Amino acid sequence: MPDATFLFADIAGFTALTEAHGDEEAAELVADFCGAVRADLPEYGGEQVKTIGDAVMVRVPDPSQAVLLGLHIAHDVMQGHGAPAVRVGLHHGPAIERERDYFGAAVNLAARVSAAATAGEVLLTAQTAELAPSIDGVLYESRGRQTLRNVRDPVELVAAVREGQRAGGSGLAIDPVCRMAVDPDHSAGRLTYEDTAYFFCSLTCAGEFARRPERYLEAAG
Repeated sequence: MPDATFLFADIAGFTALTEAHGDEEAAELVADFCGAVRADLPEYGGEQVKTIGDAVMVRVPDPSQAVLLGLHIAHDVMQGHGAPAVRVGLHHGPAIERERDYFGAAVNLAARVSAAATAGEVLLTAQTAELAPSIDGVLYESRGRQTLRNVRDPVELVAAVREGQRAGGSGLAIDPVCRMAVDPDHSAGRLTYEDTAYFFCSLTCAGEFARRPERYLEAAG
């Protein structure tokens, strides 16, 4: 089986989103997310392997196309779908195929890299970035060597960033309660706490934050 780039993408802060907005709305967002990702895979030569809760696992043979797909998922896919913040992790390597699923160290590492990404971030191993060194409009920012859960040695990570756009940035703020991405110009609420402005997707989230700001800021940190 040829090597490929394995990509995991999920909705950042999904548990908080479910608690704030309820199971039904969260389930609808997951369905929208997975469906939108699946619809765009052919353009990048990718295939959906499976969904795992709010996460989707994708296999892309070409690492450059995988990076572009990751950026598309993180910044474009959910616009107009409530815009939850999405995080993406990638790693390129060999894997064993069994009953249309893939197994192996490369798959496990890709999942760990995804878990280390922040909302709106496309994180990949430096090894994978070396296989896609020159992508038009894409820059890499070092994230240094990081210790990942159940990975023996620290791993050198980089973030893929579109030129003119900071990693994790898309002009959107993150609701500190449900972790939803929010357009500051069209947010349902805004509160200032300790000289910092926070934006909210709903008045429910704004009210919850007003009652217990420390809880949500500690969780975000």
